[in-house]
Amino acid sequence: MKNPALKTAYAITVLSGVVYAFVALEGPNGIPALLAKRHLVAEYEQQNQQIMRENMQKEQKIERLENNPLEQEMVIRQQLKLAKPGEKIYIYDDANAPAKK
Repeated sequence: MKNPALKTAYAITVLSGVVYAFVALEGPNGIPALLAKRHLVAEYEQQNQQIMRENMQKEQKIERLENNPLEQEMVIRQQLKLAKPGEKIYIYDDANAPAKK
């Protein structure tokens, strides 16, 4: 590498590679975008686990209702506000209740 033009061309090539690498890593598809995507994936996995837990709880509730007629009756009576003869139902309106501290 005794030729100064060859040295200059080599230096320009290396410098161009370094600049390209810097722009590529800092650009819209670079490291910040990769980190944002990883964060988003972790968030979606967490939401997916929460939804799976809720589904499992709902499946267990459905199974209990299918297998237990007393629980079926209780849920139906609560939702429809039904009472057996002689029973009294008290309904509280939480909207007018004083704020709890």
